[in-house]
Amino acid sequence: MALVHNRFEDQTFRMSEATAGDFFALLKPRVMSLVVFTAFVGMVAAPVTINPFLAVVAILAIAIGAGASGALNMWYDADIDAVMTRTVNRPVPSGKVTPHEALTFGLVLSVLSVMTLGVLVNWLSAALLAFTIFFYAVVYTMWLKRWTPQNIVIGGAAGALPPMIGWAAVTGAISFESVVLFLITFLWTPPHFWALALFKSQDYERAGIPMMPNVAGEASTRRQIFAYSLLLAPVGVAPWLLGYTTIGYGVVSLALGIGFVWYAWKVLRMSDSDRVMKPAKALFGYSLLYLFVIFAAYLADSVIERVFALGGA
Repeated sequence: MALVHNRFEDQTFRMSEATAGDFFALLKPRVMSLVVFTAFVGMVAAPVTINPFLAVVAILAIAIGAGASGALNMWYDADIDAVMTRTVNRPVPSGKVTPHEALTFGLVLSVLSVMTLGVLVNWLSAALLAFTIFFYAVVYTMWLKRWTPQNIVIGGAAGALPPMIGWAAVTGAISFESVVLFLITFLWTPPHFWALALFKSQDYERAGIPMMPNVAGEASTRRQIFAYSLLLAPVGVAPWLLGYTTIGYGVVSLALGIGFVWYAWKVLRMSDSDRVMKPAKALFGYSLLYLFVIFAAYLADSVIERVFALGGA
């Protein structure tokens, strides 16, 4: 009984030895920055303006919600993170933060972010944020990730929702334009992560995660990467074709889409015996640039259009 009591006391009531930096790492700051950026683009692109104070509140709440998702993901995935080279140094598997601390941290931030957005901004955006956290932490992390090679495809919906959340925070509604922004990120996700999975397949195999290269094979994964790239390229141009942006965005998005298809084509033509996988690594790097630039172009187009509209008034 003494041993049981001591273990309970050590695990539950010990003073935390984690630093502020360790808890910040739980938030997955790189992912959080992408979420904040795409949500901000959704806010700016919306046809109405929002009170600056509420805009800051909305962005902070979305950022905290994204961080909460990351903390819950790291709590649940500590076992597989511990055997993967790119995740072994995360706070939980490295022992810097205990699983109990990560779980509590994630749950508190989840409630705080959703309630703040709902009470101070509007409940539609709060509901979308709550759904995003639930979908990422429960549907994707606890179920899809370990069950199906389509985990990234279905789970990508969580990462694609921030522009819709930002739009809803401003307008209190969902529009087709915000859905198009959702689709860009949704279709971007599979080729982005499958490119990573190609040259990190041994990591996923050790962790027992059914990523596409480990289940369907590398050749099938390369074909699917190319297929999704062919879908992504026109959807990226769709905001201009639908009249949501100017030709400036259209030119940038068209060039980016052609580049994406070109890099995906090089991956498709990659030899089965290629273990260095430079084309896959190049596509992974380019995909990060693609998403940032296409949303930056959308943001710039929206700002410029609004400035001209004010000047004309």
